[in-house]
Amino acid sequence: MPTEGYMEKLKNFLSESKRVLLVTKKPSGKEYKMAAKVTGMGIVLIGIIGMLIRIIGILITGK
Repeated sequence: MPTEGYMEKLKNFLSESKRVLLVTKKPSGKEYKMAAKVTGMGIVLIGIIGMLIRIIGILITGK
């Protein structure tokens, strides 16, 4: 039956998920701040690149 295959896949998924959760740890305050800074800088950088592309497009097309 096909449901047996699905049940086995579900069991494997849950087993792997449990293993990953047991290995992970809560980040320290320093790690969290660093991740927030890097994420913020990435968002700003992507925004600047998008703005530059838009300005170049306006200069080329005149619209």
